[in-house]
Amino acid sequence: MPSADLALIEDAVRDAGAIARKFYKGSYRKWSKEKGQPVTECDLAVDAFLSQKLRRARPEYGWLSEETADDPKDRRAEFVFVVDPIDGTVAFLKGKPYFTISVAAVSKGRPTAGAVYNPITGECFTAVAHEGARLNGKRIQVTSSAEIEGCRMLGPKSTFEHPAWSSEPYIPWPPMHIETRNSIAYRLALVACGSFDATMALSAKHDWDLAAGDLIVQEAGGRVTTHTGATLTYNGAEPIQPSLVAAGAALYAQMIERVRFLKLPTR
Repeated sequence: MPSADLALIEDAVRDAGAIARKFYKGSYRKWSKEKGQPVTECDLAVDAFLSQKLRRARPEYGWLSEETADDPKDRRAEFVFVVDPIDGTVAFLKGKPYFTISVAAVSKGRPTAGAVYNPITGECFTAVAHEGARLNGKRIQVTSSAEIEGCRMLGPKSTFEHPAWSSEPYIPWPPMHIETRNSIAYRLALVACGSFDATMALSAKHDWDLAAGDLIVQEAGGRVTTHTGATLTYNGAEPIQPSLVAAGAALYAQMIERVRFLKLPTR
């Protein structure tokens, strides 16, 4: 069943990508949600398309999406689609090709199939539990990097500065090549395929940001957890994860040693 789910999901995100490309660098309505988060006409159009296509094919599955009102009853299904129709809306608004469409099927708290699709670059990252990860059909794997110094890190540079809220003794991070991408799902996918060595976030992220990318990194041989080393469990009562660390096994161990005792601020 997970393989069949992936075929459906991949077909859906690729079709949804055509919708996103029609809006990209064009004219469209945009506004702000609560807490000032941007949303566009494209976000809603892609969400509506995915909901129709996926739920028609799997009417017994639940639904959890950034752009759909949450229905806890709907999420009690054995399998739930976890969806971010446009992950990286800020990049989309700026006309930068760093946004993705992210969809995962989740069961018992963990993703079983997922895809992260960049409709501008054409990169489609996919994975099925226990069957490996792929980029446009070709197997991918994380890097074997084992040292933080000099590694290729994805994340805001501020993440690697001493946080004002931390009471822990500060050990400066060694020099790294740091870049960022607005889409968290894209950051995870780029780690999975070896374009970058690691990514980290010390602020809360939603399930739809992470579920598909989490599976893709794990199936590419990497590790994905909270900053304390806890496995990410999806489709809980509140679909939010406190933090993120993702990398190949050796580098992951080095990163966790630095951050696992940090006391993150409450949301």
